[in-house]
Amino acid sequence: MKIAVLGAGGWGTTLAVLLNSNGHKVTLWEFNPQYASTLIQHRENFYYLPGIKIPNRIEITNDLEYAVRNKSIIIIAAPTQFIRSSFAGLKNFNFKDSLIVSVSKGIELNTNFLVSDILKDIFSNLKKENILCLSGPSHAEEVSRKIPTAVVCSSYDKKKSKVIQKVFSNSYFRVYSNEDLIGTEVCGALKNVIAIAAGISDGTGFGDNTKAAIMTRGMHEIMNLGLKLNARMETFFGLAGIGDLIVTCGSEHSRNRRVGMQLGEGKKLKDILSESKMVAEGVATTKSAFDLSGKLKIELPITHQVYDILYRNKKPKKATKLLMTRNLKEEF
Repeated sequence: MKIAVLGAGGWGTTLAVLLNSNGHKVTLWEFNPQYASTLIQHRENFYYLPGIKIPNRIEITNDLEYAVRNKSIIIIAAPTQFIRSSFAGLKNFNFKDSLIVSVSKGIELNTNFLVSDILKDIFSNLKKENILCLSGPSHAEEVSRKIPTAVVCSSYDKKKSKVIQKVFSNSYFRVYSNEDLIGTEVCGALKNVIAIAAGISDGTGFGDNTKAAIMTRGMHEIMNLGLKLNARMETFFGLAGIGDLIVTCGSEHSRNRRVGMQLGEGKKLKDILSESKMVAEGVATTKSAFDLSGKLKIELPITHQVYDILYRNKKPKKATKLLMTRNLKEEF
């Protein structure tokens, strides 16, 4: 198949290499023309994925229209907050026969749109049945080195999920399928917020018990939001839900956990972000989730405290005390 990967960050590059090894003809699009030239010259993504060679068979380009032309599958691998600005120029492009697969995890600021909503809003002729989401425990640093994992592909059309299953699956990357696109997207977005909370806990010096409680009650919050948006309960206990939550809250590769750790250690958010070369999707998504919880009138206590730490300079220990001393209630 002819496939375009839009976004040459660590994950986009990893998927381009994976799809190439599966025998597909892959075009990798990089938005920065100078860095696209660097990737073409050196065949290595020094900035986002050092040590992994990009095979010569993968075409690298800065021309967006060229990248998507005549492609059966288009992978959206840009950070959520940049999807609209990056791809608005394709709004009149005919995607009628293409499958659009999002691997981005977040909620757009101001609109509070999930990625599938952003894509439907940008591309006027895109059918919702052609939008899919690939998610699960899958850090680029490990997948690029062929360390085994399993993920899930979600869409409104089971047959199209099966197509993507076959395209991506191999001996180290196993793909399951489901029909809960909304649930999978909510899990992918909100787990980053909870990972920031887990990182704050680690950076503050709390223990394993604390982080386990954050993850468990964090999943409760993810479920609260997802079910309000008509997600399916079982998704939260699958790879996109508990699977991705575990790895993002515990892994040394997790950008969101790393941001949280530095906050817990006393660093300021603006300094953390200015020093980071990668986007931590959970920072913006925390604000979107905070706004969304108000509109939907649902309780997301951990999310609210993370918001206060990120955007209102609340001290982590004060936020923890407020969480611990809330009115007592039944677990379920």
